[in-house]
Amino acid sequence: MERISVARPKLTGNERRYVLDCLDTGWISSHGRYIGAFEEEFARFCGVRHAIATSNGTVALHLALVALGVATGDEILIPTVTYIATANAVRYCGATPVLVDVCPGTLNINPAEITRKISPRTRGIIPVHLYGHPCEMGPIGETATRHGLFVLEDAAEAHGAEYLGRKVGGLGDCAAFSFFGNKIVTTGEGGMVTTDNDALAAKLRLYRGQGMDLKRRYWFPVVGYNYRMTNIQAAMGLAQMETIETALSDRQTLARWYDAALAPLSDRIVLPTQAVWAKQVHWMYSIFLREGGEQQRDDVMRRLDEMGIETRPVFYPMHVLPPYHENAVYPVADTWAQRGMNLPTHQFLNETDVWRIADSLSAALSRT
Repeated sequence: MERISVARPKLTGNERRYVLDCLDTGWISSHGRYIGAFEEEFARFCGVRHAIATSNGTVALHLALVALGVATGDEILIPTVTYIATANAVRYCGATPVLVDVCPGTLNINPAEITRKISPRTRGIIPVHLYGHPCEMGPIGETATRHGLFVLEDAAEAHGAEYLGRKVGGLGDCAAFSFFGNKIVTTGEGGMVTTDNDALAAKLRLYRGQGMDLKRRYWFPVVGYNYRMTNIQAAMGLAQMETIETALSDRQTLARWYDAALAPLSDRIVLPTQAVWAKQVHWMYSIFLREGGEQQRDDVMRRLDEMGIETRPVFYPMHVLPPYHENAVYPVADTWAQRGMNLPTHQFLNETDVWRIADSLSAALSRT
């Protein structure tokens, strides 16, 4: 049977036409009409005034931290379960990522655990909207305000997710997005920083372009970075934004198919949950074994692979990885991350595919 991939971009809109326009006109680098158009459309989508395009999601995080003034000696609170780019971007600034345990089910940063990790050196919080489920931003924002901290949303995986009816990307001081090839909106590689803060947006644009004064060519008042997006990337991004509502709707449909097909396995696995205040977008449809650990999870994934179904493990917690290792216990992260896996989640899947995945998963679980 045909192999089912865990992710696959859908490029069936105007992507080809817009990219060919870049090639035909010669506007292939970091100037061209598509960059501004993509930024404007993404800002409108997130409900903010500014969107600053970058070359990828990791540099979007770094650029935001630089513009926020993070420096050596600062501490930034992040969830221990996240993609490593979140922690790395903090370290790029000479700052220290301080790890916080997560919530069961969503694996998002636990607002109740944040306060006890705050120290005199804490500068900000990076809540990560993991796998498309938004964080509980109300309590996080209240804690940040009370302690004078910034909030930088890591929304790399959550285009279109909502907290209390408001889209991520406009719920903190700024937010960073990724447009990697497996994301809901993709430019192949690419990123974006969104904000409603005019002064912060100006700093982001300054540091993004090697630090060159935007009103005085080749005058560099600061040490900046070459974090610009190309016109070709932006052309793809603009085309993707034209079909974003369909992409989000298709993922909701896919999640409903999974919910129905996997319901009979609920005694063996935990299905994704959605908080009452949230609208998740299912960048990845994530499940968790009710019992066992990493070895049992990996055995199930290996058996699925043998049946032609690609999966992914949930991210390892930062505190078990060599660069950020701690001899500490994070009870939720330690239990849930080692039991979690991501099932195939993309727009080319149909209901028949989902039932095949469910049947295969049932067979794999029966051998565990």
